[in-house]
Amino acid sequence: MGLLAIALGIVTLRTGWMLPTARRHVARPQLHGLGALLTGASVVLQGLFYFRVLPSVSWEARFFTGNALLLAGLLLIALSQLLPLRQNPNHADPSDV
Repeated sequence: MGLLAIALGIVTLRTGWMLPTARRHVARPQLHGLGALLTGASVVLQGLFYFRVLPSVSWEARFFTGNALLLAGLLLIALSQLLPLRQNPNHADPSDV
């Protein structure tokens, strides 16, 4: 699941493409991609630590690092849906034409 979230985050950051179920809700795709990337990295790192693929560090470091990445990713995903669309000053408003 973490690798899937990382892949979707990279695709969203590079191209702006998102899953069809999220397109309607997300106002800022770059924030959404970065949030998916952080969330996926958190899941992958916690799995690697659990199966002892990476050298073991204290459980406190694993706990706080994993949760910080996860919460930061979820916060960015929430902000990508809650922040208003950016207004581009170079484009004319359709009602002004």
